[in-house]
Amino acid sequence: MLRLQTKTLLALASVMLTLTLVITLASLASFRDFSIRAATEHTRTAAEMIRVALTESMLNGTMHKRDSLLQRIAQVDGLDEVRVIRGNLVEEQFGNGLAIETNPDSIDFQVLQTGEPVYTLIGGRLSPEFRATIPYVATSKGDVNCLNCHAVPEGSVLGAVTLTASIDHMRTAAIMTVSALILAVIIFALISLAFLRRMLQPLVTTAHEIEGAVKKAKEGDFSVRVTQRSNDEIGAIAQHFNSLADGIVCKLTEIRRNVAHLVQSSPRQKGDLLADTAETVSGLVKVAQFKQAIEEDETSEEVFQRISEVVRDVFHFPNYSIYEVDHNRKVINTMDVDGIAQAPTYWCNPDINEKCTACRAVRTGHAIDGRENSLICRSFSIEARQSNRTYLCLPVIQSGGVGSVVQLVLNTPAEVEQAEAARPLLESYLREAAPVLQAKRLMASLRESTLNDAMTGLRNRRFLEEYSDTLVNQCKRRESAMTLIMLDLDYFKTVNDTYGHDVGDTILIDLANIFKANVRESDLIIRYGGEEFLIILLDTDAEAGFQVAEKIRKAVESHQFNAGSVLLNKTISAGLADFPNDGQAFWQVLKFADVSLYAAKDGGRNQVVRFTPDLWVGTEKY
Repeated sequence: MLRLQTKTLLALASVMLTLTLVITLASLASFRDFSIRAATEHTRTAAEMIRVALTESMLNGTMHKRDSLLQRIAQVDGLDEVRVIRGNLVEEQFGNGLAIETNPDSIDFQVLQTGEPVYTLIGGRLSPEFRATIPYVATSKGDVNCLNCHAVPEGSVLGAVTLTASIDHMRTAAIMTVSALILAVIIFALISLAFLRRMLQPLVTTAHEIEGAVKKAKEGDFSVRVTQRSNDEIGAIAQHFNSLADGIVCKLTEIRRNVAHLVQSSPRQKGDLLADTAETVSGLVKVAQFKQAIEEDETSEEVFQRISEVVRDVFHFPNYSIYEVDHNRKVINTMDVDGIAQAPTYWCNPDINEKCTACRAVRTGHAIDGRENSLICRSFSIEARQSNRTYLCLPVIQSGGVGSVVQLVLNTPAEVEQAEAARPLLESYLREAAPVLQAKRLMASLRESTLNDAMTGLRNRRFLEEYSDTLVNQCKRRESAMTLIMLDLDYFKTVNDTYGHDVGDTILIDLANIFKANVRESDLIIRYGGEEFLIILLDTDAEAGFQVAEKIRKAVESHQFNAGSVLLNKTISAGLADFPNDGQAFWQVLKFADVSLYAAKDGGRNQVVRFTPDLWVGTEKY
């Protein structure tokens, strides 16, 4: 690519060359025209002198000596040849003339016929020989009356004089003059080019320095400054550029410092200032978008899923774990492993799931960096350590304690460096997630409390109203049955009336514990109201459910309830029905179980009744 100075000098040189050619051609054309005009006038004068001399010779009777006259005239400097051609009218009157006068050429014939003179270069436009053929026209006017000697009409062409003159000396003079003119133009052009180059040098040098500074700036280096070489516009450009660079460095440094403060890290001292700042700001924008997204999520599980997506898709770590700490139970729940939700613990010893303090990050409350010493945390998987993997565990602080932990498992040196670079921004994501997770957990806890019975700790009727559809869909998806058992404590009102409500509450709590001890953890126990309970046995048909209900009935019958200073024996009545064998709707099956319960009471209490269609007949009394 041509530089500005080179292009400018080439343009000026082209202009000068064009000007030189134009001047040369114009000068040559002018000198040629001048030479022809001068030769024309010279030959016209000579021809007039010849005409006068011949006329005098005729008047003096010396016409026979005209040959010597013509020879003497031809010897005049500038004339190469002089000859006279007689016209037909003169030959008819006086006969043929001299031998030279009887050999006319085509130009002579043309002049004799037309009476018009001819002036031309012999041999082409660049020939040094000029020819003039001038007619002698008979006239009775003037000092000499041609018609006195020639018997011809007025205006007849008597003959022609041909003169040949050399213009070589004029051409030589023209060439010398043009050469001098061209030399002067060339000298002027060289001086102009040198002067222009000197004038352009500060501009070109400043432009080159600005170009280099801009290239460095594109790489993030704004340290290059331009030298101010003059006090004109070029110097002003250099000064303004330097001021602009100083302003950019100042603002970008301030922005980078503020951004580093936001992500709670130290600003980089080296590297691409612009790219680093833009990258960090872009990362903060994504953090803000992430925060908005998780605030709109419904559950903490969705928030953990988004954190997993950030680790995997934004920071490109393939191996990681996300843990949630349950401080009430002192355990850790594995929320995600390598992008798989609810996967079993893989990169740490499973012991941390049973004891949260086994995790060093949970125990200390600060980041655990195993990149230099993988043994700093004993809970890191032995298999992973043997495969030369290391880790970086980042705790998420909620209400002064560790609410969750994000563990990055690093395999290569590149991943180790990547973790170091990504840590400040990743921690920004986790700081934004911390209050949201805490809020989600609090809302879940509050919601959980509304679904539980405060006294017994069992689920309440509201839980049943919200999750009945889920239970039905689960049965349909598994193509399995579930049994609903309605239970009621016999003569419970007598206990309250005799021993008071405190004793009644204690009996209900003991009864709930008996239920828990005789069903699976996957089964649901619901305090339906007062002393009435509902047990939902999942993946269980009526036959198996009847055995469980009978087992519970016997356990209650054999249990002695503490009523202050006395022990009481109580019994329960139970009725059951199963979905979908007894009914296609949950609440219909629940109604059938309730009908069976009342049949058990009517049948003498302390028994379990399985629903049959005949029990539905006459239920209006209930």
